Amino acid sequence: MSAPAGRARRVLAATAVAVAGTLAVGMAVAAPSSADAAPTLGQLAAAKGRYFGSATDNPTLDNAPYTAVLGGEFNQITVGNTQKWMYTEPSRGQFDYTQADRIVAFARAHDQVVRGHTLVWHNQLPGWIDTVPAGELLGVMRNHVANVAGHYRGEVVHWDVVNEAFEEDGTRRQSVFQQKIGDGYIAEAFKAARAADPNAKLYYNDYNIEGIGAKSDAVYDLVKSFKQQGIPIDGVGMQAHLILGQVPGTVQRNIQRFADLGVDVALTELDIRMNTPRDAAKDAQQAQDYRTVVNACLAVTRCVGITIWDFSDGYSWIPSVFPGEGAALIYDENFAKKPSYWAVYEALGGTTTTTTTTTTTTGDNGTGCTATYRVVGQWHGGYQAEVTVRNTGTAATTGWRVGWTLAQGQTVSSLWNGVLTTSGQQATVRNATYNGRIAVNGTAAFGFVGASAGTNPAPVITCATT
Repeated sequence: MSAPAGRARRVLAATAVAVAGTLAVGMAVAAPSSADAAPTLGQLAAAKGRYFGSATDNPTLDNAPYTAVLGGEFNQITVGNTQKWMYTEPSRGQFDYTQADRIVAFARAHDQVVRGHTLVWHNQLPGWIDTVPAGELLGVMRNHVANVAGHYRGEVVHWDVVNEAFEEDGTRRQSVFQQKIGDGYIAEAFKAARAADPNAKLYYNDYNIEGIGAKSDAVYDLVKSFKQQGIPIDGVGMQAHLILGQVPGTVQRNIQRFADLGVDVALTELDIRMNTPRDAAKDAQQAQDYRTVVNACLAVTRCVGITIWDFSDGYSWIPSVFPGEGAALIYDENFAKKPSYWAVYEALGGTTTTTTTTTTTTGDNGTGCTATYRVVGQWHGGYQAEVTVRNTGTAATTGWRVGWTLAQGQTVSSLWNGVLTTSGQQATVRNATYNGRIAVNGTAAFGFVGASAGTNPAPVITCATT
């Protein structure tokens, strides 16, 4: 499927460092005008000539609170699973794009560019691949790449053409493609992708290549060889599935050495996992780690963007693969922004204001809470604030409410993740239908945009749970 010419030109104009100025996306709330609203991560990244995006999967597209953040905060989307071979060609020669098309349509509706993921990978293959004779597999691979990349021609700005072709020691992974086709299969996949979509940027993508080591050296040598031979390659994707406190010290230098080969670099699947449960010290370290990674990308001109591997801890792949680990993303399970979000926000050039908050705890049946009020952005005549409710009791909550008195000249113009009522200057927010339950020591959060006249003092805030 080819995009209509006008749309194809619009999408492709937004690729790589041309992102700045073309990808401004709206807030996840409708009330404030773009002139007054605090910037999103996508807008901040675009101002620096980059994108900041998220991966997503089809089941989450039916979750309204989730899609409000996905569609409003980011200027790029990666199709997490449903562009992979097992979904797009489940039977030999029979292609199905239904699920991936839905994500691409969501991105188009929200003015977001799409990274395609992935054309050739050793994992998530349909079972019939293993039965293809060695002499036929190259043709099958070329046909798959031609069909999938051709279907999304003009809709996808980057393709992860080949994914994870190297072992940790830098040797070739013995995938079905390596065993039956040989070393040349990677180059052939890139050639087929270029023929199918001449305007998409073509990437090699892998994990544990963020720092300098045997595996990243092997990828470096591959890219260098391809450039010398004229094999079409435009970029390297560093997945960046990282561990708390273990960001490689050579990450910026490594990004730079790939850029010096004449290719772009993207951080394609960023998350930073920790041993759970979270605590304040782990949150602080994670925030610093995210800041380090974002700064490393910003320091290299050809580092074109960053994608987190989904944005909410509730939808992370980590706990299912690494038992006892998780909390790897920048939003928590209730879509509250974590300290890591604000580290990214500030690294991208956003400004935040820390406020002093008074909290109270009330409740019964073993329940109780604290509420933390934070002004996250201020501008002439307006501000954006976030309130985080933490369950400090001994049982899960069924609901919560927060109250405060608006200062003279303060009003609330729009609010999300809660239900607002006002009486004079008294504001009360109760939980929404989907976030009233908070586990012990868990959190929920709501945010709002307000107007102010003169000073914008932090209020005395109260909290109660049921």
